[in-house]
Amino acid sequence: VCTIFTAEHTTHGHIKMHHDYTNVVGLGDSSTWRLPYLNRCVYTFLAPFLLPIATPLVAVERLRKVELRTALRTLALISLGLYSHYWLLLNVSGFKSPSSALGFLLAHPYHHVNIFQGRPPQPGHWAPRRIHMMSLRVLNLARVPVLDWAFGHSIISCHVEQHLFPRLSDNMCLKVKPVVSQFLHEKQLPYNEDSYLARFRLFLHCYEEFMVQAPPITELVGL
Repeated sequence: VCTIFTAEHTTHGHIKMHHDYTNVVGLGDSSTWRLPYLNRCVYTFLAPFLLPIATPLVAVERLRKVELRTALRTLALISLGLYSHYWLLLNVSGFKSPSSALGFLLAHPYHHVNIFQGRPPQPGHWAPRRIHMMSLRVLNLARVPVLDWAFGHSIISCHVEQHLFPRLSDNMCLKVKPVVSQFLHEKQLPYNEDSYLARFRLFLHCYEEFMVQAPPITELVGL
């Protein structure tokens, strides 16, 4: 209901790629959002404006390759999701006109995900437990009002918590944050936090490494 892609594509992109390979260069978000033929400035500052146009085109192109039943199911859920968001914006969030609500739906800034990219651990042949994977590979950004408003806590300031407990609501991720932080520190595991500007500078500085020259996963695991 909250996406424009089929459930199968969304499961692959978010559950199997983002959650399993968060901050692993060449996989995760750096694979899903990779456009190596764009330079860092075009990719970071101009390309996001094309997302409202490009995303439906990509979704339609992928719908052509699935069964008719899957395509109809996806179109029905997309329609339900768009209408539900539109209704909530007008009746709950306080948007005064249909045009402003539609504008917000189209302009919502989703491109921030690559700001989370960071240098991944080099695990060698070590197969880490889930708690180690989540604490090493996921990072929380410091709270900023505009990011809280645009994305919510579980994507920004409680990303570690959201990966550990993906079924928790946005509000509950914020409530368990102190407990998770205390637990990881007691177990001498990292609890990664940084500011948005620091990650933004890192991404711009290391763009070539993260998004253009990303090594194959075999190099990261020592095979």
